[in-house]
Amino acid sequence: GAQAVGMGKEALNVRAAAELFDKANDILGYDLLNLCIDGPKEKLNSTVISQPAIYVTSLAAVEVLRAREEGQSVINSVDVTCGLSLGEYTALAFAGAFSFEDGLKLVKLRGEAMQDASDAANSAMVSVIGLDSEKVQQLCDAANEDVDEKERVQIANFLCPGNYAVSGGVKGIEAVEAKAKSFKARMTVRLAVAGAFHTSFMQPAVSRLESALAATEIRSPRIPVISNVDAQPHSDPDTIKKILAQQVTSPVQWETTVTTLLGRGLEKSYELGPGKVIAGIIKRINKGASIENIGA
Repeated sequence: GAQAVGMGKEALNVRAAAELFDKANDILGYDLLNLCIDGPKEKLNSTVISQPAIYVTSLAAVEVLRAREEGQSVINSVDVTCGLSLGEYTALAFAGAFSFEDGLKLVKLRGEAMQDASDAANSAMVSVIGLDSEKVQQLCDAANEDVDEKERVQIANFLCPGNYAVSGGVKGIEAVEAKAKSFKARMTVRLAVAGAFHTSFMQPAVSRLESALAATEIRSPRIPVISNVDAQPHSDPDTIKKILAQQVTSPVQWETTVTTLLGRGLEKSYELGPGKVIAGIIKRINKGASIENIGA
């Protein structure tokens, strides 16, 4: 949901960043930069488009950083990386686990497979703001008592204290929204995504992803990449393939990822790509954390 019309504009000023969009056009068969800059919003929000758009814009942001004075030395100094949901692919590409092109082909297929899985069932996602994870779980339990099994909801993104995303059937999500106030939630925000990502609703996407991953050359990352599934780094290419296939149906353990990094002495970080959601999350977990956003 980090996509926004106007993203990618900075890439026009940095040749290496603009070249990534040119390469993307050949792989995708449409003008991605044009869609990023001019929209329309409805098209950019479809997961088939937004996933390649965020992946390419985020790696273009790396090139924007590289073009800065001292930018290359900042990139050289990075000793760990991670990405939220789709961002895990960006992080793996940054860490050299696969090429830009191979990553984009995977992300294109991931978007298509997740869109098809979303089209097959009436599902959605909502952010619950102002509660701890235990309370959000209780809210999900209460909502699930009111709906059929196929409409059930679960926590899909553990983002930070006070911000957890819930995924499930539309009726279940509506029940969460209706009950949130009685659980003392500050508010709920529907997410601009196609369906119930990071739940069993995405199961139809898994086998397609597994086949594509099996045919992709993946190398050991040059620096640790923390996985969304278990908040651990993995260096074995086969394990990375397995984890990426599991990722679409597994909750995102982002809060654990960030607290682990901060606990291990993370001093300075950069959020690369559109929006400033990750910077906001890290500041929520640790007010004093140093993070700089670099968009493209």
